[in-house]
Amino acid sequence: MNILIASDSFKHSLSSYEAGKNLAGGIKKILQEAEMIVSPIADGGEGTVQALTDAIGGKQIETQVHDPLMRKITASFGILGDGVTAVIEMASASGIELLTPEERNPLHTTTYGTGELIKAALDHNCSRIILGIGGSATIDAGAGLLAALGAKFPGSGKETILPTGGNLNQIHTIDINELDHRLQSTHLRIGTDVDNPLTGERGAAAVYGPQKGAGPQDVKKLEQNLNKYADLLNGFTGKQFHTLPGAGSAGGLAISLMAFANAGMESGFDLIAEETGLEARVKHADLVITGEGKIDRQTAYGKTACGVARLAIKYNKPLIAVAGTVGNGTDELYNMGFDLILPIIESPVNLETSLREAPNLLENTGMRIGRILKLNDRFMKKDSSS
Repeated sequence: MNILIASDSFKHSLSSYEAGKNLAGGIKKILQEAEMIVSPIADGGEGTVQALTDAIGGKQIETQVHDPLMRKITASFGILGDGVTAVIEMASASGIELLTPEERNPLHTTTYGTGELIKAALDHNCSRIILGIGGSATIDAGAGLLAALGAKFPGSGKETILPTGGNLNQIHTIDINELDHRLQSTHLRIGTDVDNPLTGERGAAAVYGPQKGAGPQDVKKLEQNLNKYADLLNGFTGKQFHTLPGAGSAGGLAISLMAFANAGMESGFDLIAEETGLEARVKHADLVITGEGKIDRQTAYGKTACGVARLAIKYNKPLIAVAGTVGNGTDELYNMGFDLILPIIESPVNLETSLREAPNLLENTGMRIGRILKLNDRFMKKDSSS
């Protein structure tokens, strides 16, 4: 039996590769003859750098950047085995988890640090960049990112503005004379897992502003600022960004890169699946296993496990999903390619213990899967002999 394990990371606990290896180890204890393939996967959010460097090979580089409030921090990005492809998670420089709850307010945050990561990748002679944009603390439409790459943002009085979500309305024009020229010859793929437009009732401010610390009046100001900045970009490029599907992801970060760089936006899962050759592996497998920290009704709306399920359906492969927590609303997932959903928790336990014990819990779950498969094999043999 050829078993493919394509798991996402288990947040704050295990990388996607570590989760897969622990599951595989448990299965092998029961089914020694099974051929196990571990294919790390992600959707462009947290764990994307680790998943791709584990799946393809490569290294991680640390560099000094600025966090969303312009404090110096150390962040990292990956360079894949080809030596020319960089993988960047914007959350490592501009992520919401870099801030305390009291510090979170997208009026004051900037994507400047993400721009510094892109510059560092260019300085390492990378000509391809994969940018995952989940988990941001920002709604500055990527203007801060452009500032780190050399763009200038004069105000009405010609003073230079460092863009944040709260001052986009003060930008009078955009000076790209000193914008890093290497962007034009760099293929930049932006991975996102949402389809929200930039503005409107499903836009970056309305939907994600409150999650990032914005109050009702803040949301109104952010909405106005995004509209004004998008109008400014439209004047430069002739492109309409307000209603572009996915433009609301990460506070609109993608639109600045799409305006002034060789950048395109696509499904984060599909991007990572393509880079890792996941589809071919699913096609070859007899059984596919996926997993992530939590599986519930939200899984159906673009989470990694659902992406794996789409491929399993395409090639008519049975699919088992495992999760740290199995929440409400999973019944509909059984109509979307999932054949079995298993929690890894076997008894009541607190979060701290479950995170610490995740390797053992996943290995034990792998053993349970192995026993289920062994039992099924016995039934199949019994039916064929009767």
